[in-house]
Amino acid sequence: MRKAIQAVFIFVIFLFPLVLSSCATYPVRVPVDSDKDGVYDNYDYRHDFTKPQYYDKCPTSTPAGAKVDEWGCPVDTDKDGVPDDFDKCPGTPAGVKVDKVGCPIDSDGDGVPDYLDKCPGTPAGVKTDPAGCPLDSDGDGVPDYLDKCPGTSADVKIDKDGCPLDSDGDGVPDYLDRCAGTPAGVKTDQDGCPAAGIEEAGRAALHVEFDTGKFAVKKKYHEEIGQLAAAMKNNPNLKIRLEGHTDNVGGAAYNEKLSKRRVDAVKKYMVETFGIEASRLNTKGYGLTRPIAPNTTEEGRQKNRRVEAVVE
Repeated sequence: MRKAIQAVFIFVIFLFPLVLSSCATYPVRVPVDSDKDGVYDNYDYRHDFTKPQYYDKCPTSTPAGAKVDEWGCPVDTDKDGVPDDFDKCPGTPAGVKVDKVGCPIDSDGDGVPDYLDKCPGTPAGVKTDPAGCPLDSDGDGVPDYLDKCPGTSADVKIDKDGCPLDSDGDGVPDYLDRCAGTPAGVKTDQDGCPAAGIEEAGRAALHVEFDTGKFAVKKKYHEEIGQLAAAMKNNPNLKIRLEGHTDNVGGAAYNEKLSKRRVDAVKKYMVETFGIEASRLNTKGYGLTRPIAPNTTEEGRQKNRRVEAVVE
Protein backbone atom coordinates (compact mmCIF):
# COMPACT_ATOMS: atom_id res chain seq x y z
CA MET A 1 0.00 0.00 0.00
CA ARG A 2 2.80 2.35 0.90
CA LYS A 3 4.51 1.57 -2.37
CA ALA A 4 1.34 2.49 -4.32
CA ILE A 5 1.08 5.89 -2.58
CA GLN A 6 4.70 6.65 -3.29
CA ALA A 7 4.22 5.76 -6.94
CA VAL A 8 1.23 8.16 -7.28
CA PHE A 9 3.17 10.92 -5.55
CA ILE A 10 6.09 10.48 -7.89
CA PHE A 11 3.71 10.60 -10.91
CA VAL A 12 2.07 13.86 -9.70
CA ILE A 13 5.43 15.48 -9.13
CA PHE A 14 6.43 14.47 -12.62
CA LEU A 15 3.26 16.01 -14.24
CA PHE A 16 3.29 19.28 -12.27
CA PRO A 17 5.92 20.99 -14.44
CA LEU A 18 4.00 19.97 -17.53
CA VAL A 19 0.82 21.59 -16.17
CA LEU A 20 2.67 24.80 -15.35
CA SER A 21 4.18 24.80 -18.80
CA SER A 22 0.73 24.39 -20.36
CA CYS A 23 -0.65 27.35 -18.39
CA ALA A 24 2.24 29.50 -19.49
CA THR A 25 1.53 28.68 -23.15
CA TYR A 26 -2.22 29.66 -22.96
CA PRO A 27 -2.47 32.90 -20.89
CA VAL A 28 -5.81 34.35 -19.88
CA ARG A 29 -6.84 37.19 -22.33
CA VAL A 30 -7.73 40.61 -20.87
CA PRO A 31 -10.87 42.24 -22.38
CA VAL A 32 -10.25 45.56 -24.22
CA ASP A 33 -12.67 48.51 -24.65
CA SER A 34 -10.87 50.90 -27.01
CA ASP A 35 -13.59 53.54 -27.27
CA LYS A 36 -14.60 53.35 -23.60
CA ASP A 37 -18.25 52.82 -24.44
CA GLY A 38 -18.73 49.92 -22.05
CA VAL A 39 -18.74 47.27 -24.78
CA TYR A 40 -15.57 45.23 -25.15
CA ASP A 41 -13.85 45.13 -28.49
CA ASN A 42 -13.30 41.36 -28.57
CA TYR A 43 -15.59 38.85 -27.02
CA ASP A 44 -13.72 35.66 -27.83
CA TYR A 45 -12.09 35.41 -24.40
CA ARG A 46 -15.38 33.89 -23.22
CA HIS A 47 -16.70 30.52 -24.10
CA ASP A 48 -20.22 31.82 -24.58
CA PHE A 49 -20.83 31.75 -28.36
CA THR A 50 -24.49 32.74 -28.24
CA LYS A 51 -23.36 36.05 -29.77
CA PRO A 52 -20.78 36.75 -32.46
CA GLN A 53 -17.16 36.37 -31.49
CA TYR A 54 -16.47 40.06 -31.96
CA TYR A 55 -18.82 41.96 -29.72
CA ASP A 56 -18.22 45.71 -30.46
CA LYS A 57 -19.02 46.41 -34.11
CA CYS A 58 -17.84 50.01 -33.72
CA PRO A 59 -14.74 49.57 -31.53
CA THR A 60 -12.94 52.77 -32.48
CA SER A 61 -15.45 55.08 -34.22
CA THR A 62 -17.83 55.84 -31.36
CA PRO A 63 -17.54 59.51 -30.27
CA ALA A 64 -16.83 60.08 -26.60
CA GLY A 65 -19.99 60.26 -24.53
CA ALA A 66 -22.30 58.83 -27.18
CA LYS A 67 -24.90 56.29 -26.17
CA VAL A 68 -24.40 52.93 -27.86
CA ASP A 69 -26.54 49.92 -28.67
CA GLU A 70 -25.77 46.31 -27.75
CA TRP A 71 -23.25 46.11 -30.57
CA GLY A 72 -21.25 49.08 -29.31
CA CYS A 73 -22.39 51.43 -32.08
CA PRO A 74 -23.80 54.93 -31.46
CA VAL A 75 -27.60 55.02 -31.30
CA ASP A 76 -29.00 56.66 -34.46
CA THR A 77 -32.78 56.50 -34.19
CA ASP A 78 -33.59 58.20 -37.51
CA LYS A 79 -30.82 56.32 -39.38
CA ASP A 80 -29.38 59.48 -40.92
CA GLY A 81 -25.78 58.64 -40.04
CA VAL A 82 -25.55 61.13 -37.15
CA PRO A 83 -25.71 59.69 -33.60
CA ASP A 84 -28.67 60.82 -31.52
CA ASP A 85 -26.43 62.59 -28.99
CA PHE A 86 -25.12 64.86 -31.76
CA ASP A 87 -28.22 65.03 -33.96
CA LYS A 88 -29.76 68.53 -33.87
CA CYS A 89 -32.65 67.41 -36.07
CA PRO A 90 -33.85 64.06 -34.69
CA GLY A 91 -36.63 62.35 -36.57
CA THR A 92 -35.43 63.24 -40.08
CA PRO A 93 -37.42 61.18 -42.63
CA ALA A 94 -35.67 58.16 -44.06
CA GLY A 95 -33.62 58.81 -47.18
CA VAL A 96 -33.29 62.57 -46.66
CA LYS A 97 -29.77 63.93 -47.06
CA VAL A 98 -28.48 65.64 -43.94
CA ASP A 99 -25.54 67.80 -42.95
CA LYS A 100 -22.91 66.97 -40.33
CA VAL A 101 -25.28 67.80 -37.46
CA GLY A 102 -28.10 65.61 -38.81
CA CYS A 103 -30.31 68.36 -40.26
CA PRO A 104 -31.86 68.17 -43.76
CA ILE A 105 -29.79 70.04 -46.34
CA ASP A 106 -31.13 73.48 -47.36
CA SER A 107 -29.05 74.39 -50.42
CA ASP A 108 -30.54 77.85 -51.02
CA GLY A 109 -30.65 78.81 -47.35
CA ASP A 110 -34.30 79.88 -47.38
CA GLY A 111 -35.23 77.91 -44.30
CA VAL A 112 -37.02 75.16 -46.24
CA PRO A 113 -35.05 71.89 -46.63
CA ASP A 114 -34.38 70.66 -50.16
CA TYR A 115 -36.71 67.68 -49.90
CA LEU A 116 -39.66 70.02 -49.18
CA ASP A 117 -38.54 72.99 -51.27
CA LYS A 118 -40.70 73.44 -54.39
CA CYS A 119 -38.60 76.39 -55.56
CA PRO A 120 -34.94 75.37 -55.15
CA GLY A 121 -32.38 78.02 -55.94
CA THR A 122 -34.27 80.97 -54.44
CA PRO A 123 -31.88 83.97 -54.25
CA ALA A 124 -30.38 84.67 -50.85
CA GLY A 125 -32.40 87.01 -48.66
CA VAL A 126 -35.69 86.51 -50.52
CA LYS A 127 -38.67 85.83 -48.26
CA THR A 128 -40.41 82.55 -49.03
CA ASP A 129 -43.64 80.75 -48.21
CA PRO A 130 -43.84 77.35 -46.44
CA ALA A 131 -43.11 75.61 -49.75
CA GLY A 132 -39.86 77.52 -50.20
CA CYS A 133 -41.17 79.71 -53.02
CA PRO A 134 -40.71 83.50 -53.11
CA LEU A 135 -43.66 85.41 -51.67
CA ASP A 136 -46.16 86.81 -54.15
CA SER A 137 -48.37 89.00 -51.96
CA ASP A 138 -50.72 90.20 -54.69
CA GLY A 139 -50.99 86.80 -56.38
CA ASP A 140 -50.18 88.10 -59.85
CA GLY A 141 -47.58 85.45 -60.60
CA VAL A 142 -44.60 87.77 -60.14
CA PRO A 143 -42.77 87.33 -56.80
CA ASP A 144 -42.53 90.34 -54.53
CA TYR A 145 -38.79 90.78 -54.98
CA LEU A 146 -39.27 91.21 -58.75
CA ASP A 147 -42.67 92.93 -58.69
CA LYS A 148 -42.39 96.61 -59.67
CA CYS A 149 -46.12 97.14 -59.12
CA PRO A 150 -47.06 95.43 -55.83
CA GLY A 151 -50.72 95.29 -54.92
CA THR A 152 -52.02 94.59 -58.44
CA SER A 153 -55.41 92.86 -58.37
CA ALA A 154 -55.27 89.17 -59.17
CA ASP A 155 -57.66 89.51 -62.13
CA VAL A 156 -55.62 92.23 -63.87
CA LYS A 157 -53.37 91.21 -66.74
CA ILE A 158 -49.77 92.14 -66.09
CA ASP A 159 -46.41 92.31 -67.84
CA LYS A 160 -43.18 90.56 -66.81
CA ASP A 161 -42.53 93.20 -64.12
CA GLY A 162 -45.88 92.61 -62.44
CA CYS A 163 -47.36 95.87 -63.72
CA PRO A 164 -50.79 96.17 -65.40
CA LEU A 165 -50.63 95.90 -69.18
CA ASP A 166 -50.74 99.14 -71.11
CA SER A 167 -51.16 97.88 -74.67
CA ASP A 168 -51.28 101.27 -76.37
CA GLY A 169 -48.51 102.76 -74.24
CA ASP A 170 -50.48 105.85 -73.23
CA GLY A 171 -49.67 105.53 -69.54
CA VAL A 172 -53.14 104.27 -68.61
CA PRO A 173 -53.36 100.51 -67.92
CA ASP A 174 -55.73 98.49 -70.07
CA TYR A 175 -58.16 97.74 -67.24
CA LEU A 176 -58.69 101.49 -66.72
CA ASP A 177 -58.31 102.65 -70.32
CA ARG A 178 -61.62 103.81 -71.82
CA CYS A 179 -59.97 104.56 -75.15
CA ALA A 180 -57.88 101.49 -75.89
CA GLY A 181 -55.76 101.68 -79.00
CA THR A 182 -54.81 105.34 -78.74
CA PRO A 183 -52.02 106.00 -81.28
CA ALA A 184 -48.47 106.09 -79.93
CA GLY A 185 -47.31 109.50 -78.81
CA VAL A 186 -50.79 110.95 -78.38
CA LYS A 187 -51.37 112.69 -75.06
CA THR A 188 -54.28 111.28 -73.09
CA ASP A 189 -56.34 112.13 -70.04
CA GLN A 190 -56.73 109.99 -66.91
CA ASP A 191 -59.14 107.70 -68.74
CA GLY A 192 -56.65 107.01 -71.54
CA CYS A 193 -58.52 109.14 -74.05
CA PRO A 194 -56.84 111.81 -76.18
CA ALA A 195 -56.40 114.99 -74.20
CA ALA A 196 -57.04 117.06 -77.30
CA GLY A 197 -58.96 116.62 -80.50
CA ILE A 198 -62.16 118.57 -81.00
CA GLU A 199 -61.65 122.07 -79.65
CA GLU A 200 -65.11 123.49 -80.22
CA ALA A 201 -68.09 123.10 -82.49
CA GLY A 202 -66.95 123.31 -86.08
CA ARG A 203 -63.20 123.33 -85.28
CA ALA A 204 -60.59 120.66 -84.67
CA ALA A 205 -57.20 120.93 -82.97
CA LEU A 206 -54.84 120.77 -85.92
CA HIS A 207 -52.28 123.21 -87.24
CA VAL A 208 -49.55 121.72 -89.45
CA GLU A 209 -47.03 124.07 -91.04
CA PHE A 210 -44.78 123.53 -94.08
CA ASP A 211 -41.57 124.85 -95.58
CA THR A 212 -41.70 127.21 -98.53
CA GLY A 213 -42.88 125.43 -101.65
CA LYS A 214 -43.03 122.04 -99.82
CA PHE A 215 -45.87 119.69 -98.91
CA ALA A 216 -44.02 116.97 -96.91
CA VAL A 217 -45.42 116.40 -93.40
CA LYS A 218 -42.76 116.92 -90.73
CA LYS A 219 -42.26 114.35 -87.98
CA LYS A 220 -42.78 116.94 -85.26
CA TYR A 221 -46.50 117.04 -86.14
CA HIS A 222 -46.98 113.29 -85.60
CA GLU A 223 -48.42 113.72 -82.12
CA GLU A 224 -50.79 116.52 -83.07
CA ILE A 225 -52.14 114.62 -86.07
CA GLY A 226 -52.42 111.51 -83.88
CA GLN A 227 -54.58 113.34 -81.37
CA LEU A 228 -57.05 114.29 -84.08
CA ALA A 229 -57.04 110.72 -85.39
CA ALA A 230 -57.73 109.40 -81.88
CA ALA A 231 -60.63 111.80 -81.48
CA MET A 232 -62.10 110.50 -84.73
CA LYS A 233 -61.75 106.91 -83.58
CA ASN A 234 -63.59 107.73 -80.38
CA ASN A 235 -66.33 109.43 -82.40
CA PRO A 236 -67.11 107.01 -85.27
CA ASN A 237 -69.59 109.40 -86.91
CA LEU A 238 -67.20 112.33 -86.98
CA LYS A 239 -66.01 113.61 -90.37
CA ILE A 240 -63.26 116.15 -90.90
CA ARG A 241 -62.48 118.58 -93.70
CA LEU A 242 -58.78 119.33 -94.11
CA GLU A 243 -58.06 122.81 -95.40
CA GLY A 244 -54.77 123.75 -97.03
CA HIS A 245 -53.20 127.23 -97.21
CA THR A 246 -50.08 128.94 -98.55
CA ASP A 247 -48.24 132.21 -98.26
CA ASN A 248 -48.20 134.72 -101.14
CA VAL A 249 -44.91 133.59 -102.67
CA GLY A 250 -45.70 132.61 -106.28
CA GLY A 251 -48.85 132.92 -108.36
CA ALA A 252 -52.40 132.15 -107.28
CA ALA A 253 -52.76 129.04 -109.50
CA TYR A 254 -49.48 127.64 -108.24
CA ASN A 255 -50.41 128.18 -104.60
CA GLU A 256 -53.85 126.65 -105.05
CA LYS A 257 -52.25 123.43 -106.34
CA LEU A 258 -49.64 123.56 -103.57
CA SER A 259 -52.31 123.93 -100.88
CA LYS A 260 -54.17 120.92 -102.32
CA ARG A 261 -51.00 118.83 -102.18
CA ARG A 262 -50.54 119.79 -98.54
CA VAL A 263 -53.99 118.67 -97.46
CA ASP A 264 -53.64 115.49 -99.48
CA ALA A 265 -50.34 114.79 -97.70
CA VAL A 266 -51.96 115.20 -94.28
CA LYS A 267 -54.90 113.02 -95.31
CA LYS A 268 -52.53 110.28 -96.50
CA TYR A 269 -50.64 110.51 -93.20
CA MET A 270 -53.84 110.02 -91.19
CA VAL A 271 -54.98 107.11 -93.33
CA GLU A 272 -51.68 105.23 -93.56
CA THR A 273 -50.27 106.01 -90.13
CA PHE A 274 -53.36 106.05 -87.92
CA GLY A 275 -55.84 103.97 -89.89
CA ILE A 276 -58.51 106.64 -90.42
CA GLU A 277 -60.93 105.78 -93.24
CA ALA A 278 -60.29 108.00 -96.27
CA SER A 279 -64.04 108.49 -96.69
CA ARG A 280 -64.15 110.40 -93.40
CA LEU A 281 -61.60 112.96 -94.58
CA ASN A 282 -62.47 115.63 -97.15
CA THR A 283 -59.90 118.07 -98.46
CA LYS A 284 -59.95 121.62 -99.74
CA GLY A 285 -57.08 123.80 -100.98
CA TYR A 286 -57.52 127.56 -100.55
CA GLY A 287 -54.15 128.66 -101.86
CA LEU A 288 -53.12 132.15 -100.72
CA THR A 289 -56.65 133.46 -100.19
CA ARG A 290 -56.95 132.96 -96.40
CA PRO A 291 -53.85 134.19 -94.58
CA ILE A 292 -53.89 134.31 -90.77
CA ALA A 293 -50.79 136.50 -90.49
CA PRO A 294 -49.18 139.25 -92.59
CA ASN A 295 -47.15 137.93 -95.52
CA THR A 296 -44.76 140.83 -95.13
CA THR A 297 -42.51 138.91 -92.69
CA GLU A 298 -40.98 135.44 -92.75
CA GLU A 299 -42.70 134.64 -89.47
CA GLY A 300 -46.06 135.59 -90.90
CA ARG A 301 -45.51 133.63 -94.10
CA GLN A 302 -44.53 130.57 -92.02
CA LYS A 303 -47.86 130.66 -90.16
CA ASN A 304 -49.75 130.95 -93.44
CA ARG A 305 -48.15 127.79 -94.92
CA ARG A 306 -50.49 125.44 -93.05
CA VAL A 307 -53.19 122.75 -92.95
CA GLU A 308 -56.09 123.07 -90.54
CA ALA A 309 -59.12 120.88 -89.80
CA VAL A 310 -62.82 121.60 -89.62
CA VAL A 311 -65.57 119.35 -88.27
CA GLU A 312 -68.23 118.65 -90.89
